[in-house]
Amino acid sequence: MMLRVMVVDDQALVRRGFALVLANEPDIEVVAEAGTGIEAIEAACEHQPDIILMDIRMPEMDGLEATARILRTEEETDDGDAPCRVIILTTFDPDEYVFRALQAGASGFVLKDIPPEALVDAVRTVADGGAMLAPGITQRLISQFAKKLGTGRNLAERLDRLTTREREVLAAIADGKSNAEIAEALFIGPATVKTHVSSVLSKLGLRDRAQAVVFAYECGLATAGGRDVGY
Repeated sequence: MMLRVMVVDDQALVRRGFALVLANEPDIEVVAEAGTGIEAIEAACEHQPDIILMDIRMPEMDGLEATARILRTEEETDDGDAPCRVIILTTFDPDEYVFRALQAGASGFVLKDIPPEALVDAVRTVADGGAMLAPGITQRLISQFAKKLGTGRNLAERLDRLTTREREVLAAIADGKSNAEIAEALFIGPATVKTHVSSVLSKLGLRDRAQAVVFAYECGLATAGGRDVGY
């Protein structure tokens, strides 16, 4: 099955470079490009991409607002098809916009200097339901801004929905562990881990592992000091 991808960046050269890299893959089709958030919303509605690579800082409307509107519209018009997923494009310098983009429903972010093969892997990983959070800065980023948000009664109530084992799985996800690593650490089978992950996402009302990481930091289940996150 072909993956339909849209690339959004206000720099034409950067946008075209990402598009060319992806278009060379036999299972990826670049269906649209956009240079602003407003163009991205219009193109997403018209072309219905599976994956959107979204820049943050753009004229007219930034990628954060565009991401929120695109994903909100999709939830309101859910037709049963696989959901559109957004990967945020950012520079090395992390900022609060990235964290807020994950809150809005983005499935992670990658650095703009990502190697071509890693970009392709990121698209396929996110399309398969995983999260792609750039190694090296993710935990610093999330923990830094999650501290500002506090825990809140709603977060505590949602966390109480999880069993003890599910909390352990959520903490392991936030620590960057894969399903195989979680299985080894908790002495359970990979299939059991997959079941627990699905249950955690369902009970907490989360889209994917990226939002699970954010939630774990927001509610205080995960804290700074763990290893880098990269799924």
